Amino acid sequence: MIIDTVGTTDLAPAPAGPYSQSRRRGQIVACAGQAGIRPDGTIEEGFAAQTRRTFDNLRATLAAAGAGWSDVIQVRVFLTDPARFAEMNAIYADYFAEPYPVRTTVTVTLPEPLLIEVDVLAVVEG
Repeated sequence: MIIDTVGTTDLAPAPAGPYSQSRRRGQIVACAGQAGIRPDGTIEEGFAAQTRRTFDNLRATLAAAGAGWSDVIQVRVFLTDPARFAEMNAIYADYFAEPYPVRTTVTVTLPEPLLIEVDVLAVVEG
């Protein structure tokens, strides 16, 4: 039987629409995009704070589906300002270790005052 679980946690903001925070199907865990939003719905101020909150939210949504950072194989980073790449990269390194997941980083428009959004894909054992 294939495991099919929706991950839910109070340690990350509730979904703003008809989607799940995370979902595990078999060995694959997908986490919805997270931003610098606290679990109570308020937004962190500043790029560094938003970036750390984004990754903290992802840690929580991964855990809700039975995964962790070492299970992540792909990361997609959405920045509103490409000049923030180096700052994001330094914070990113605090959350991931070798072997690093593959990563794509693109510049996008996000609702103000959000500065970053990140989603991840993970594969867990058995």
